[in-house]
Amino acid sequence: MTLPVSAARVRDDTTYRHGNRLRVGVLFVNLGTPQAPSGPALRRYLKEFLSDPRVVEIPKLIWWPILNLIILNTRPKKSAAKYASVWMREGSPLRVYSERQLDLCQSELVRRGLDVEIALAMRYGEPSIDETIQHLVAKGVDRLLVLPLYPQYSASTTATVFDRVFESLATLRNPPALRTIRHFHDHPSYISALASRVRAHWAAHGRGDLLLMSFHGVPRRSLLKGDPYHCECYKTARLLAAELGLPQDKWRVSFQSRFGPAEWLKPYTAEQFEQLPAQGVKKLDVVCPGFVSDCLETLEEISMEGREDFLAAGGEDFQAIACLNDSSEAGVMLADLVQQELAGWPTAGETAEQQADRMVGRDRAFELGAER
Repeated sequence: MTLPVSAARVRDDTTYRHGNRLRVGVLFVNLGTPQAPSGPALRRYLKEFLSDPRVVEIPKLIWWPILNLIILNTRPKKSAAKYASVWMREGSPLRVYSERQLDLCQSELVRRGLDVEIALAMRYGEPSIDETIQHLVAKGVDRLLVLPLYPQYSASTTATVFDRVFESLATLRNPPALRTIRHFHDHPSYISALASRVRAHWAAHGRGDLLLMSFHGVPRRSLLKGDPYHCECYKTARLLAAELGLPQDKWRVSFQSRFGPAEWLKPYTAEQFEQLPAQGVKKLDVVCPGFVSDCLETLEEISMEGREDFLAAGGEDFQAIACLNDSSEAGVMLADLVQQELAGWPTAGETAEQQADRMVGRDRAFELGAER
């Protein structure tokens, strides 16, 4: 009999032992980042990112020469310079803040009495989803919650994380039970955390004439094919405006990071920066509710390029509001999401009695001939 192809890829599980303590795990996944702000590092990162068919929905025969002969020979050097302008002492802002958020969430869960194993992976780059899942399984995780750090669902972000998680689990002989968080664009804790961030900025810097909520863009065809991202962005914006008590004429939605000649979701953020001063908006506040951590798209594209464009168009004051980053609100929000989604799974930690029962079960297994 011929085995299925998938069976040939299954890895042996050498970590299981009778009597092992089984745990609940949480896997945070963010987009990813190059290892360094250098041309070679950017080329590796961009190749993996832009080779994902969920990210670029162009037939491979057409896209491969464009990517490998043009983009990867021109864009890495330019992107490296941009990354260098925002690079932190500890590394890429996205990875640094994601790691801090993990620690904040872990501390908050411990404070609430939840005992879970948490790890961070990147969809592109390191640490990879595959190696991080293996690490969690080696720690005894037999129930796994996956939380992509994207508030709004999109096929090009959340779905590709799920793809990679499913592929990794398919190679395990003894995969953990799985739960996933699809989105949290309208979760009360997320909206509350965003509002707290905006209010704190206003208290320190004053309030502008308009709050522009800039989300990462996607090609318009994604909306036409049924992707709910556009609707979820607008719902986040509406809920945040309501939480802040803003009338309709004091906030707008726009979409940034357009790439290529195709039409993307509109209005474009870059065009708003150029047009708003002529419409009487001289003092502009910008918040990016599609990002839980500051990254290249918020720090360089908005805070640097956006500021320059707005002031050049006649604006007088430009305020970029920081993402949740390592704020206490970020830790509470993530802990709320995790605690809600882990309902029914054993997260209270192991009592002495439970440990004793586990040891009895191990000894009985050995008596029956199980390998030690």
